[in-house]
Amino acid sequence: MSQTFVTGAAWLAVVAFAVSAVLFGQSARMPSRRPRTPRAARNRRIGIALSISGPIVVVLAAVAVATRTEEWLLLAIIAFGSIGVVSLAGFVLAPH
Repeated sequence: MSQTFVTGAAWLAVVAFAVSAVLFGQSARMPSRRPRTPRAARNRRIGIALSISGPIVVVLAAVAVATRTEEWLLLAIIAFGSIGVVSLAGFVLAPH
């Protein structure tokens, strides 16, 4: 198995994971009741923004760094994990 094939498959997995994370993040909505504190409202807005735009930013940053360093496979692995972390952070801040 060639290195190019493995790297291409890894980046395809990263893109698929990012698309699924964005689609999952778009299902995050503001709840119908008002939050009890202003801090809770701010956390929900941050969580929704992280859930929707966070995975896209991670992929773009990983591609930019991989272009400069030419470590494509390593950055694909890091991007895959980072997308999970960003999506989980958005879900924790805006669970609805």
